[in-house]
Amino acid sequence: MIRDELSLKVMLDTVSQFVKEKLIPIEYEVSEKDSIPENIVEEMRKLGLFGLSIPEEYGGLDLTFEEEVNVIFELCHASSVFRSLIGTNVGIGSLGIIFKGTKEQKEKYLPKLASGELIASFALTEPDAGSDAASIKTTAIRQDDGYVLNGTKRFITNAPEAGIFTVFARTNPEEKKAKGVSAFLVEKGVPGLIIGKPEKKMGQQGGHVSDVIFDNCWVPESALLGEEGEGFKIAMKELDKSRTHIAAICVGAAERIIEESLRYAVARKQFGEPIANFQLIQAMLADSKAEAYAAHCMVLETARKYDEGKSITMESSCCKLFAAEMATRVADRGVQIHGGYGYTREYAVERFYRDVRLYRVYEGTSQIQQIIIARNMIKSLANV
Repeated sequence: MIRDELSLKVMLDTVSQFVKEKLIPIEYEVSEKDSIPENIVEEMRKLGLFGLSIPEEYGGLDLTFEEEVNVIFELCHASSVFRSLIGTNVGIGSLGIIFKGTKEQKEKYLPKLASGELIASFALTEPDAGSDAASIKTTAIRQDDGYVLNGTKRFITNAPEAGIFTVFARTNPEEKKAKGVSAFLVEKGVPGLIIGKPEKKMGQQGGHVSDVIFDNCWVPESALLGEEGEGFKIAMKELDKSRTHIAAICVGAAERIIEESLRYAVARKQFGEPIANFQLIQAMLADSKAEAYAAHCMVLETARKYDEGKSITMESSCCKLFAAEMATRVADRGVQIHGGYGYTREYAVERFYRDVRLYRVYEGTSQIQQIIIARNMIKSLANV
């Protein structure tokens, strides 16, 4: 854990320098090749980025959530695919083990996740179960002192690289809702676990998603995470924190787009003067700055509330909704400020425009966040 402001500043400065000197210069290469160079991955391991939230006893940095989102603000000034590689280890790929793992599960997986030796993946979404996560059809039937898994998971982040999957499957076929879902830790290479081809995506090149298929995949009883029927609760608890983390990504990306747009507006001349002098350009810059600042404050406040042990279900959804929509607007203005150049791959705003569009869908659509917020508002009124 970072125990004072000076230590946090040193880490943030180190990450900022890494972003400027190592990550930003290779963004275009990563996008074109759809791959992050191994030497960069190794440097990310050495910086401890894979273990930001993992407890010290297992080799992680054990950051508070406020410290974690500050690191993400800095890291996401670079293409978000770099964060995507570490994101499952820091968030939804490890949190379930931290929350509900047995002593043996923690000792087996967390040190390797913290070091980046092992990449985690979170297998919840299915072809017919995206926003309606409680309706998953993948089954886990008891057999031979274990469970046999059958089903297909879709759009699973880091699946091609993953060594361990947190898989959500229905252990009680009679229970069609959330109570019938359990969570399992399934290792790469287990017979019956099949990884599909990486999806060809609009953006986020360098970050990979694919189907994960279970065809009579047997796992031992020790693979069960928590108790039977707790799977959906584990997933939602993970997503409460993860959605604020996603909002932090959006803030970092928006700040980078604003920096690129401001530099371009000051350098680009039309009618004999910098376009930054034109009031309509200034309005776009100002609106972007104000919205990014608002999202930045929301994320920090929610992270602090989490660190105090308070529920952040509604606040996390507020962050995710506002920040994802904000980043999309900022990216659109960035392209507009760049004019025709913003539509070419020569400029970073074109790539960011495509990349940030994902966050209005990823880990719960904006519409799902609206529903969560409204339901919590109604629930709070009923409890008054």
